Amino acid sequence: MPHQFHLELQELKTNLIRMASIVDDQIQKAITSLISGNVSSYREIKSKDDEVDAYDELLQVQCENILALHQPTAYDLRLVLSTLMINNQLERCGDLSVSIASRSRKIKDYHELIAESGIDEMGLEAQKMISRSIDSFIHLNSDLAGQVIKNDNKVDELNKHLFAFITTKMKDNPELIEPLAHLLILARQLERLADHATNISENLLFLIDAKIVSHRKLIEESK
Repeated sequence: MPHQFHLELQELKTNLIRMASIVDDQIQKAITSLISGNVSSYREIKSKDDEVDAYDELLQVQCENILALHQPTAYDLRLVLSTLMINNQLERCGDLSVSIASRSRKIKDYHELIAESGIDEMGLEAQKMISRSIDSFIHLNSDLAGQVIKNDNKVDELNKHLFAFITTKMKDNPELIEPLAHLLILARQLERLADHATNISENLLFLIDAKIVSHRKLIEESK
């Protein structure tokens, strides 16, 4: 039984890492699509969403079975609970990548506006946070998770600057209201990606340290 339990936990972690790899690739392609205006990857991003959803369901079933059959405790219990929470965050990230890629098609001809807005920097920062949060889980690296959490402030600041740019631009250039509205929604979606990366990192710290970490508290302590 202990050997079987160990195998099931290892399979659980392996499946979560596979799911995370797909989502990471989706997000990278979606951000590239937004920045470059090359929206040819949309269908690929969309098709991968079914695979992400399948992993989402599989991981939920695996977690339920482990909890019911083995009644894990301590670290093993935290691993199952963290997997459930991270799985949920990754599934949402997959959905966001599809939405970002889809909306990017609507502004693909506004290259100068995209560059001027600074949304490219925000997108790359959110993408980096997702990749690092996934790496922190794969390598059980609490230092990297902490960096991701602290970096959430940077994305928030970029979002504020972007919002100010958009509102000013809308007043001065009413003919650009439609693409600017799309940029506003995209900024919100990128902010949500960063929030999910933060949540994944907080779950990793819960797994390692058995503590529920508030990212605001962690940021304050680092000042």
